[in-house]
Order: sequence, then C-alpha cells, then structure tokens
Amino acid sequence: MLRRLPPHAYFVGSAVFHYLGPAFAVLLFSRVSVLGVAWLRIATAAVVFAAVRRPWRAWSRPVVALGVAIAVMNVCFYEAIDRLPLGTVAAIEFGGVLVVAAMGTRTARNWAALGLATAGVLALCNVRWEAEAVGLAFAFANAALFALYIVTAHRVSRISGIDGLGAAMLVALAVVTPLAGWAALPGLTDPVGLAAAIGVGLCSSVIPYVCDQLAMGRLPRATYALLVALMPATAALVGVVVLGQVPTAVETGGLVLVVAAVALHRERVGAGEPASPGVALDAG
Repeated sequence: MLRRLPPHAYFVGSAVFHYLGPAFAVLLFSRVSVLGVAWLRIATAAVVFAAVRRPWRAWSRPVVALGVAIAVMNVCFYEAIDRLPLGTVAAIEFGGVLVVAAMGTRTARNWAALGLATAGVLALCNVRWEAEAVGLAFAFANAALFALYIVTAHRVSRISGIDGLGAAMLVALAVVTPLAGWAALPGLTDPVGLAAAIGVGLCSSVIPYVCDQLAMGRLPRATYALLVALMPATAALVGVVVLGQVPTAVETGGLVLVVAAVALHRERVGAGEPASPGVALDAG
C-alpha cells in the first residue's frame, strides 16, 4: 500500500503534522522550560522508534550526522522562537533550504520556480527583523542545521530508511541529554506535561520525520527542498480550517506564489538522483 502512494502525499502528511506539534508545545511551554520541551520531544520519539523498529541494526555515518543535526536543530529552533516571532524564524530557516534547492537547480525554469517560492514564503511569513542578537544567532544556526537535516536525511532514506531514522533519534537523545535533559526534570513528574510531550514527540518528530523518509526515498533532494516551501502555505490553510484565521491579501498572494513555484518546478531525469523507491519504503 505504501508503494502505491505518490511521494508528494507523504510530504503533505509531514507538513500537516509539522504544525500540529506546536499546538502541544504551547501547553508544554507553560509547564516546562524551552530546553525541557526540546528534550522531551526527542526522548519521546526515540522511545517510539526503539519500540516499533530495529534501529540498532542501522548504524552508519549519515545516521550519526542526522542524529546530531536533529538534536542541535531542535534546541536552536525552540530557543529562537522563544526570542523571535515565528515568522522571522521560519523565513530565516527557509534560507538554508534555498541553498539546498539551489544546489540542484540547473535550468532557467527551476531558477524561476525557486524565485517564486522565495517570494511566496517571505510574504506568508510576514518577516519582521528584531534587534535580538541571541535570537537571530539561534535562528541562523537552526537554518544551517535544517539544511543539514535535509541532506543527511535524504542519504539515510537511500541507505537504511526508517530504521536509520530510529537510530538517528537514539543519537539525538544522547546528544541532547547533556544539553537539555536537566531542564526536562520538572515535566517528568507532571502527568499533563508528559501527555503533551508524547503529543509533541508524535506530531513533531515521529510522524513528519517518517513521512520525510518515505518522500525522500523517491524524490530528488532539490525537489524535496523546494517542496518545503509548501510548509508555510500548509500552516496558512490549517489556520483557516482549524483556527478561523483568514489570511490577508498579502498572505494569499504568497500562497499563490508558492503553489505556482511547485507547479513550475521540473525534476531532472538522470541527474544522479535515483527516482526509484529505496529501502525507505520498508515500513514494516
């Protein structure tokens, strides 16, 4: 059944669940510190993967690199959004994605798609630059790590797939524990906090990362990087349906630009990015 779904469908699943996680994180922020939320999110995901997969059979250098990237990226992301507007952080984050997409862009058509996507995301994010040096530093670090996540996760999807992702989560837990484990201690004795942590882990790290692996296993890396531009558009749609937040004219224009960019983009056949499904489709 998994093989019958187009890879873009998995990306949509990733984008939707990516924005459900913060809803649980809001509850956690009132009970646990920012670093504690980061640790609980990764720890929950690591436990889930260890329980349902066989991550100990999938160690490799890309897996270790992915785990380190996930751990530090999550810490930087939460520290950034604690100091800066989410739109600013998202816009900076997309800068790292643009670099990955540009690395695989060779035609005028795809450069045009990249330009449309950039303009659309900036409009959707409603960028506001703030004079917060520490927050900006965390945001730019998160952008670089998100680009590294795409590169390493794409490699893992072709080598060991979801088992490799599970192993990467164990690495991430080992890396994030000395950085943030102490901050999660208050949440371990709070039933509501633990329940929210499970929600954050499932919605922010388990479901979307698994969907990423299933999509990356069948999409060129540059194509996936461009599709990430749809995530702010997905957030806008979720806002309309769930929260009744009707986008402004500028935000609607940004949504149109992003959709047009994805429609305009064309993959290069035979450009060194295998299009056939790999082991990442083995979901057990």
